[in-house]
Amino acid sequence: MSKKTVFHPRLAALTDQWMDLFGYLAPSVVTDTALEWRACREAAALMDFSMLRKLEIEGPGALAFVNGLVTRDVAALAPGRIAYGALCDDDGKMIDDCTVLARGADRIRFCGANDRDFELFRDRAPAGVVVREVTDALPHLCLQGPASRTILQELASTDISNVRLPYYTFREDVEIAGIPVFLTRLGYTAELGYELWVEEPRALELWDALQAAGAPHGMAVIGMDALDLFRIEGGFIIGGVEYDPTVSPWECGLGWSVNLAKGPFQGREGCLRDRDATTLRLTSVVLDAGGASASGAPLLIAATEGGFVTQAVSSPYLGGRTLGLAKVRGDLIAPGTPVVARVGGEDVAGALAEHPVYERERRRAKELGPAAATLGGEVADPA
Repeated sequence: MSKKTVFHPRLAALTDQWMDLFGYLAPSVVTDTALEWRACREAAALMDFSMLRKLEIEGPGALAFVNGLVTRDVAALAPGRIAYGALCDDDGKMIDDCTVLARGADRIRFCGANDRDFELFRDRAPAGVVVREVTDALPHLCLQGPASRTILQELASTDISNVRLPYYTFREDVEIAGIPVFLTRLGYTAELGYELWVEEPRALELWDALQAAGAPHGMAVIGMDALDLFRIEGGFIIGGVEYDPTVSPWECGLGWSVNLAKGPFQGREGCLRDRDATTLRLTSVVLDAGGASASGAPLLIAATEGGFVTQAVSSPYLGGRTLGLAKVRGDLIAPGTPVVARVGGEDVAGALAEHPVYERERRRAKELGPAAATLGGEVADPA
């Protein structure tokens, strides 16, 4: 049975449309998916991410211990920095995509979405390293969109500008509306955004403060259907769709995170094997029709079986055209390559696209200057 997050009472007052996400109830739609998408792209969006699994790993050598499990080289990760990558099993297959947040060499926070994460870290922790599961103790809100900083800065106890809180960093010395938060600068939308971890007793107080501050800026509370649009437009992966325990990081778009040169880590030999043994690679595809029904569709390229769509949506960014993430043979991937998808017993034409189609350089999220993407734009190189 799906658990309820601490924010469920507030969300239940806004919607009766629910789904299960990683074992917790999450709203699929709060108001209207199209309006929720536009709010995030043009103003701000608030969502409950409390279902993400959070661990605290503390003790002498905690960072070195974590470095021996994840695919990224985090051995020298400085306090306040965040690293994203993969956690693999002993055979180099995916357990989770995850973030490592360094509070110090002996104090780490880890965020993923799989209960196996805690079991693995707990069971393999060396003497003196303590692993605690804090998912429910630290509920988790995401505030995303171009107005997200403006909203937060109005409530913040200190400067959270791009200089003071760059992309993929965090702050522990910030209060929002007088409430201490663990504030991270990242997200799942390809927009400027933040995640706020808060102690459970003050979670609803934080929700109410953000709702009041966000309303004048056009902020919307959003559901997971809108999040699917953001993740597919932005090229973000999710467990159970782009990967399962049979898939290597190379196949699901995380090959870049595998550092084979850093020394031993869990699954290294399997990752080394699969670098060349697995032929599928993640990319984006645009189809002439299909929408969500194109999810799972096989793809033919030059009359040859070339891969399949993992999940597809009708993308607002592409004016409603069908956009999907797809796994395609690496030797066949080139933007513009024609494809044929088998959708509902019919052949649907399309083409491979630049991947991802929205904000490949993450300029909006990183604030690197004028935004490359334009709402309603076509598939094009934003560089």
